Amino acid sequence: MALIALAADKGAPGVTTTAVALAALWPRRVLLAEADPAGGDLVYRSVGANGRPLDPGTGILSLAATARRGIAAEQLWDHSQRMAGGLDVIIGLASSDQSGGLTGQWGALGRVFAELADSPHQEAAADVLADLGRLDAHSPAQALLPHAALLLLVTRGQPENLAHVRDRAAALHNKLHGQQRGASQLAKPQIGVLLIAEPQQGSKIAAQVNEMLIASQSGARVVGLIAEDPAGAEQLAGRRRGRLDKSLLVRSARKVVTDVHQTFRADLNPVRPALPQQQGAPPQGYAPPPSYGRPGAGA
Repeated sequence: MALIALAADKGAPGVTTTAVALAALWPRRVLLAEADPAGGDLVYRSVGANGRPLDPGTGILSLAATARRGIAAEQLWDHSQRMAGGLDVIIGLASSDQSGGLTGQWGALGRVFAELADSPHQEAAADVLADLGRLDAHSPAQALLPHAALLLLVTRGQPENLAHVRDRAAALHNKLHGQQRGASQLAKPQIGVLLIAEPQQGSKIAAQVNEMLIASQSGARVVGLIAEDPAGAEQLAGRRRGRLDKSLLVRSARKVVTDVHQTFRADLNPVRPALPQQQGAPPQGYAPPPSYGRPGAGA
């Protein structure tokens, strides 16, 4: 595999929560990167594996400073931290004020993120899920996209949100793949839409969204549904107790992970052998924070 980017077009549809949920259920070793130019959230909503606050100085900003002198993919781990629960993360910027320090560096970050999966050092190789935040036409994080195998646009089911994601998908399709519709289906990154919706309404809305995407010739399709589950999101953030594996959020995220790997098998199949781990189970070493309760296998 390589780099999988997650982003939104407008507002706060739950990209970070979705990225954490997918990363926690990823079938191979994974590194979650907060690459939102507007700033990251995990330093405020999560703690480290030692129970202490995460270090805001170790992450994207320190990585960008190192990258100016040249960086190997394996060095990404020098700028990562382990969250409570065992998920490895590169913490994002504290605010958009710091984004000036990454001017001209976003493309280089995308390159090393993509290269990590193919590292010849088996102990360092991992897939990267990158949270790009709001990906509007002026976002410098767009420079990462040519290095991604897959871009997942996250949106909610309100009509205005769906119209925005349709237009953004079409604009990104044209920018990344040009006007050659047939050939562009094989180009990278492929574009998918993750729809956050009430489970009872999700399938109906997904069919409607797919019709919109096809009509707009956006090259994108709905690839999964994430349940609208505030309680599950609170559990995932460690702010609420309960069986996280039984939450609608985790159950829907588990299905998305499986569907993404099946749908994009050719694009996401790594050159390196997969690490010995059951698909749909947590990454190696992953266990929920103490406040989560004890989920079962695959949570």
